[in-house]
Amino acid sequence: MTTLTDAPKVTFRLSMLIYDTRYRSMTIQVVALMGFMLLAAWLINNTLTNLATLGKPIDFGFFTDPAGYDINQRLLDYNSRDTHLRASLLGLLNTLVVAVLGCITATIIGVLVGVLRLSNNWLIARIMTVYVEMFRNVPVLLWIVLAMAIMIESLPAPKAFRGDNATASMDLFDSVAVTNRGVYLPEALFSRGLGNVHVFGDSSLRFDVSRDLMAILIVLGASIFAIRWNNRRAHEIQDATGERPTTWHFTFGLLVVPTGVLLALLGFHFGYPELGGYNFKGGTHLRNSLIALWLALSLYTAAFIAEIVRGGILAISQGQSEAAGALGLRQNRIMGLVVLPQALRVIIPPLISNYLNLTKNSSLAIAVGYMDITGTLGGITMNQTGRELECILLLMLVYLTISLSISGVMNWYNNKVKLVER
Repeated sequence: MTTLTDAPKVTFRLSMLIYDTRYRSMTIQVVALMGFMLLAAWLINNTLTNLATLGKPIDFGFFTDPAGYDINQRLLDYNSRDTHLRASLLGLLNTLVVAVLGCITATIIGVLVGVLRLSNNWLIARIMTVYVEMFRNVPVLLWIVLAMAIMIESLPAPKAFRGDNATASMDLFDSVAVTNRGVYLPEALFSRGLGNVHVFGDSSLRFDVSRDLMAILIVLGASIFAIRWNNRRAHEIQDATGERPTTWHFTFGLLVVPTGVLLALLGFHFGYPELGGYNFKGGTHLRNSLIALWLALSLYTAAFIAEIVRGGILAISQGQSEAAGALGLRQNRIMGLVVLPQALRVIIPPLISNYLNLTKNSSLAIAVGYMDITGTLGGITMNQTGRELECILLLMLVYLTISLSISGVMNWYNNKVKLVER
């Protein structure tokens, strides 16, 4: 007679961490992690010790010292007596402005060029090909410097707008002046404005928030909410009856009437630039450095985005276009309603990398004198204070935060538009 017994239980032994395949991989990972942490701790300790020996321990107190330099293009009030912290804040805002404007412009141009590269018109397709190959095969720094040189050398000086013998004139009903010192645009003014809200008092992080702008944004937000509610109602009616009610007049009225009434109550008007002395005064001044950097980064990045868009469109089966054409849709409607929405799932992942590259390439702004975060914190502030390690670490942290934020937003959108598997 055969007796079945349970297998003896194996007690855990330290040797099993090496010889047992169930634990070996975990052991290797733990040892590697501990080795990395020990190496990092040694590097940090060695750096701190050497800095202390040199009499330069880690200290961020220099942020409270007066900066002593000017920032030409800025969104907030600033003067040379403000602290290095405020100068760095202005530089960060300038970086964000270029990044946002560049990403928007590059996307618009890139999508148009990518679609036109697939045009049946031989001339248009070849012109777009020349644009793509020309821009993406030349370093972006050269395009930035070239754009700056063209603006300085080819545009008229402010004095050319003066007197009866003026050789230059303002555009758009004498409201815009394009000069070799920048572009002067009308600025929004309110004769019955609500004033500003002061945030952070008199600290280095102080800034003013316009109550007029807040009121406009609230009204626009409420209008958009009402428009979306009306569109949902129209969808419900269409699903129930098969007929969709007209909504464009309701949408137009909600966007225009409430905002128009608010602007009239606030006394909205434009303040136009005027020539005074040897330069224009009033209005909004966009300096050549900002425009040159913006255009160069946008055109350069758009060349890469165009190829991404073209590849995404080609990834969509030709049968999709043929089916839409059989339903009577025109070619432009097929591209906008059928092809591009599906191509987005292929386009967005590599598009994220190009947004990140554009943001990091904005650090070349110092080549044309645009004071971004690299020019302030990583440039003048670092040279004046001698705090190289602190400035570089903070600069790396800033770009890392911006890049991770862009990646997070784009990944969220990518998950939103991807195909839902059933």
